[in-house]
Amino acid sequence: QVQLAESGGGLVQAGGSLRLSCAASGRTFSSYAMGWFRQAPGKEREFVAAVSRGGSTTRYADSVKGRFLISRDNAKNTVYLYMNSLKPEDTAVYYCAARASALPTAGSYDYWGQGTQVTVSP
Repeated sequence: QVQLAESGGGLVQAGGSLRLSCAASGRTFSSYAMGWFRQAPGKEREFVAAVSRGGSTTRYADSVKGRFLISRDNAKNTVYLYMNSLKPEDTAVYYCAARASALPTAGSYDYWGQGTQVTVSP
């Protein structure tokens, strides 16, 4: 069992930056690939980024490639999402998720956090 808690969301102007954090409970954090997803009002949840359990391999949605960076610190049981050059269309609730696998994926995940709101104003 893994429990996830996101933080770092907020209101930012277009062009600004935010860093999201996701703290995981348990001693097996390094066994999980981690991902970030988002859900905007009236839309389905979509994949944003993922990182392998060791942190060496990442994957991004085309919409955030070159602007967002995912990383993890296994010593701190935390995964981060650095978001730069934010756009109003990035506005959404952002969720982190854990998957019992080695490699990053946009597919299904086993555990989910409660989400943190990110709002980007024009």
